[in-house]
Amino acid sequence: MTDATTKEIKEKMDPGLRRDRPLHTGHRARLRERFLKSPEALPDYELLEMILFPAKPIGDVKPMAKDLLAKFGSFGQVLFATPQELMKVEGVNEAAVVAIKVAKAAAERLLKEEIADKPLIKSWTQLLDYCRIHIGNNQNEEFHVLFLDQKLQLLADERQQKGTVDHTPVYPREVVKRALEIGASSLILVHNHPSGDVNPSKADVDVTKQIIDAARPLGIEVHDHLVIGSKKHFSFKSKGLI
Repeated sequence: MTDATTKEIKEKMDPGLRRDRPLHTGHRARLRERFLKSPEALPDYELLEMILFPAKPIGDVKPMAKDLLAKFGSFGQVLFATPQELMKVEGVNEAAVVAIKVAKAAAERLLKEEIADKPLIKSWTQLLDYCRIHIGNNQNEEFHVLFLDQKLQLLADERQQKGTVDHTPVYPREVVKRALEIGASSLILVHNHPSGDVNPSKADVDVTKQIIDAARPLGIEVHDHLVIGSKKHFSFKSKGLI
């Protein structure tokens, strides 16, 4: 007879022994079972709990999960928070930060695989999902260039510049120079608006025109410029700006 079985028998004989057990005992097993049956049914805080389980093998992580969501406002914002910001939440240690960042990296890698070796123009929904998880919740602006080959397949996704909450300097010549180095035939420009307002600024429109003008004489086409928010996006091409 195992120690665990003996303990269960004693608890059945004397229910008072169960009073000393933590209230969260068995919660993790039940949560895992619910997740396997219907992962989409779990609320954000419970999914975040499961991400945090490895960071705290013993104890209740529900308060930590709820505190993270309360501080950052959404599941996505928790994943995109910096390690320094995450560590300010009570109970969050380096292991918890790593667990959160692994979840984000896994999502990015999965979505990137979805668009690999496929013409991006025909995988538009997957492309938007990838861009959204990649930079949609970033707290500072980032300007990325997706370099495509002749088959419109992704050669590289590179961050050209990182800026402040509302401005990112972009240098058209550097973008075109890099396209030539990689051997790209076309480009998709992507940048995020941390404010959530995805309408392009005059500077966004101007730099897009400058990149198009610099790339065209070299036979490099700019397919689109996407402005990405946490929930919305703006396509220059669909709006007739390219």
